[in-house]
Amino acid sequence: MSDTSMDHATRRRRLLFLLASAAIPAVLAGCTPTVQVVAPKEPITINLNIKLDADVRLHIEEKAKEDVGTKPIF
Repeated sequence: MSDTSMDHATRRRRLLFLLASAAIPAVLAGCTPTVQVVAPKEPITINLNIKLDADVRLHIEEKAKEDVGTKPIF
């Protein structure tokens, strides 16, 4: 290999490096993520199956207070 061929190869690598350095930011700028939020046209329906026992506890507590008041344990 002569010195001129090594210089040519070195120049070619530098040129490729410069092209890659210029191309990478352009590619990354083109890959910007996009998020779109669109409201639904129909209302959202949520079906819940909930068991409420607060009323039952209240009745039991009131009945227990009456029983303790009318029939003392001690």
